[in-house]
Amino acid sequence: MKLNWKLWLPQKHRQLLVKFAVAVLLMGLALRLLLVRSTDISPELETPLPETPRLPQKIVAVEEPPPFVEVEAQENEEQVSQTDLPEIDGGKCDLFNGEWIPNPSGPIYTNKTCSFIESHQNCIRNGRPDSEYLFWRWKPRRCELPKFDAERFLEMMRNKAWALIGDSISRNHVQSLLCMLSTVEKPVEVFHDKEYKSRRWNFPTYNLTISVIWSPFLVKATIYEDYNGVSTSEVKLHVDKLDKKWTSLYESLDYMIISTGKWFLKSSIYYENNEVVGCHYCQNKFEEVGFDYAYRKALREAMNFVAASNHKGMILFRTSTPDHFENGEWSSGGTCKRKLPAKAGDFRLKDLHRILRKIELEEFRDATANATTNGVKMKLLDVNPLSLLRPDGHPGPYREYHPFERHKDGNVQNDCLHWCLPGAIDSWNDLIMEMVVNS
Repeated sequence: MKLNWKLWLPQKHRQLLVKFAVAVLLMGLALRLLLVRSTDISPELETPLPETPRLPQKIVAVEEPPPFVEVEAQENEEQVSQTDLPEIDGGKCDLFNGEWIPNPSGPIYTNKTCSFIESHQNCIRNGRPDSEYLFWRWKPRRCELPKFDAERFLEMMRNKAWALIGDSISRNHVQSLLCMLSTVEKPVEVFHDKEYKSRRWNFPTYNLTISVIWSPFLVKATIYEDYNGVSTSEVKLHVDKLDKKWTSLYESLDYMIISTGKWFLKSSIYYENNEVVGCHYCQNKFEEVGFDYAYRKALREAMNFVAASNHKGMILFRTSTPDHFENGEWSSGGTCKRKLPAKAGDFRLKDLHRILRKIELEEFRDATANATTNGVKMKLLDVNPLSLLRPDGHPGPYREYHPFERHKDGNVQNDCLHWCLPGAIDSWNDLIMEMVVNS
C-alpha cells in the first residue's frame, strides 16, 4: 500500500518539516565550506603545546638595545666568570659584557651641584659643546643593572671605611663616587697629603670614610716626574716590595678597590732584593726585560698579599682601562672626537692594553683560589669591556678651560684616558652597588 504523506500529515506540520529539511541542508553546506577553508591556513601560525609545560624560573624584564651599540666579544680576549652573580635564564648574569643604551634621565648630579670635580675632568665647565655623552647607561647581557642608590649605599655602609687605591684613574673614580653620594649628604675632607694625591673624606651622619690612596704601581717606587707628568729620570721600581702607603692602612679598611695599569709603560729600572734585575726603555743602561715582567711581578705580589691576609671585608680588583687616542698618542697629537658610544668592532684593545689585561686576568685567577681557602672576599671589577665602548666619554681638548680660545692655532693637548664628570665612569658605581650592596 502506498502511503500518501500529504494525507497523513496536516498542512501545518508539512510546512515545519520542509523548513527543518532546508535548515539541515544549509548547515551541512556551511560545515563543508569550513573544512575546505581550514586546509588553506599556514602551518606557521599554529603553535603546538609542549609535551611537558615548563614554568619560568625567574622573570626579568630585558630591553632591546639599539642596533648601534651592539656588542661583540673581543677576539682572543680572556674572561673571568663571576661565580657569585645571580643565575638568569639558565646562565650567568654577566655584569661586564653588554651594551650602552639611551638614558633620557641623564646623570644624578651636575658640575654645578658637585664640588669634587677636578678641573681637568670638568668638561662642561671647560666648554665641551656636545652633551650626548651624558645620556647613556650600561646594560649588561641577560640581566638588568639597577641605578646607583646613594641613600641606600650610605645606609648600608654606616661605620665603614672605603679606599680606592691606584693612580689618577682611581682619583677620577673617587670624584665620581663622591659626587653621587653628595646628592644625599656632602662629605667633609679629614685628610690630605702634601700634594693632595692621597685624601680622605667622612660622611658625618653615617660615619662612612672614603679615601683615595695614591699608589700607581702598588709596589715601592721612586718617581722623578713633575706636576705635568714630565719625567726627568727613570722610575726606580722595587717589584718585590709593596707600597706601604696602602699596606699600612690595609687592616683598617673594610672595602677596597685596587687597581694599576699604564704607569708600568713608563721608562723604569727594576729592582729585586735591592739589586737591579733589568729595565724597560732605559736607553740600554741595563738589560731590557719588558714592562710585562714588572707588571706580573707587582700584581702577583699585591694579590698574594691580599689573598693570604685573612681580611674580613671585601676587596675589588679593578681592571685597567683603555684609552681612545686616534691619529697619535698623548705626546704625539692623538685626539678623541667621538660623540657617541662605539659601534661593535670600532675599537679593539691596543696590543699594550691586551698584554696588561691578559696578565691581570691570569694573576687574579691564580690568587682567588688562595683567597677562597683563607676566607678572603676578592672580586673582579672588570670595567675594561664597557669602557672600551665609550670613546666619547673623555675630556679630549676640554681638559682645560675653553682651549680653543687660548690656542688659536688649534694645537691643544687632548686627554683620551681620563673621564668627563659627570659621564661614563659613573656607571662603575652602578656595578659596585650591585656587587657589594645588592648582593
